[in-house]
Amino acid sequence: MNTTTLKNSAPSQGWMHKTGGMVPGLLLAGAIAAVATWAAQFPAIKNNGLSALTLAIIIGLLIGNTVYPAIASQCASGIAFTKARLLRTGIVLYGLRLTFQDIGQVGMAGVVIDALVLSSTFLLAQWIGQKLLGMDKRTTMLVGAGASICGAAAVLATEPVVKGRAEDVAVAVATVVVFGTIGTFLYPALFHWNAEYGWIDTSMQQYGVFVGSTVHEVAQVVAAGEAIGSQAADTAVIAKMVRVMMLAPFLLVLSMWLTRSERALGVNNGQPASRITIPWFAVGFVAMAGVNSLGVLPKEVVNVGIQLDNALLALAMAALGLTTHIRAVRAAGTKPLILALALFAWLLVAGLVLNLWIPTLF
Repeated sequence: MNTTTLKNSAPSQGWMHKTGGMVPGLLLAGAIAAVATWAAQFPAIKNNGLSALTLAIIIGLLIGNTVYPAIASQCASGIAFTKARLLRTGIVLYGLRLTFQDIGQVGMAGVVIDALVLSSTFLLAQWIGQKLLGMDKRTTMLVGAGASICGAAAVLATEPVVKGRAEDVAVAVATVVVFGTIGTFLYPALFHWNAEYGWIDTSMQQYGVFVGSTVHEVAQVVAAGEAIGSQAADTAVIAKMVRVMMLAPFLLVLSMWLTRSERALGVNNGQPASRITIPWFAVGFVAMAGVNSLGVLPKEVVNVGIQLDNALLALAMAALGLTTHIRAVRAAGTKPLILALALFAWLLVAGLVLNLWIPTLF
């Protein structure tokens, strides 16, 4: 073999070595994601709104704080790849769950309700978290994103924009699990109490929009809707999907706002201003929803894409759990839970007011 051949083969060997180094981490995250997906199918778990994503991070946390440190060096590159590249791919594929036609099914009132719930909840999170509780900006934004948009998926999508740490994401996801699960039981109970005592004149469709616009996770929305009936569940999912569709513009606005804030701070400190970072995976998310709206993709392809997306997001959550140390989560204290409780109360009360008031304007 001549010198030229050796030079040409070196980059190939380097790429193969790098790729091979990711295998242990990918296999570990894949095993956790597979177990979480399997366990999420059990009725006792599924009916309580616990998705494969939440189970994946729980299993990841258990392994990450026991046996994982001993093999972390062998798995590090694969886990890092999962938390970055595979996560962004999963967010893009999330768009396959949506169509722009979904907006028409909830009407303009539903869109306005979703937009007001999202914006008010996130802004309230910043005020309570940073001003009243003295929490750091990253954790506050991640908790706010999880409560205001679509739970764990929104936390994962927001993390690259706010440059959050693994423990920040874990804390935010934990709040989604706790209060979203409470919501799956509380919302149906409130519906039945209202039907018994006649406090508010409401229909199953109105209940569905209320659930879809205020409950955290998609799986939790399904559980809270189906507890009342199929019509309530269908409306709740549509309202939730419209809310999920707002994830991309939310990330774009958040990215621009953060960059401008850093730029202003940089000027004050004599530092060079940074460029606005566009979260391209969010743009891809909208583009994927647009393609799905055209109806050009066969139903089988869409179903496969959604299944692949579920797998990728479960992988990302498993990787997140593996790299999150309980002591770091414990160090966050009770403040994130207090913030999440306040946001849950806001979603319940203010969300109900908006759901009763906004439809009267249209």
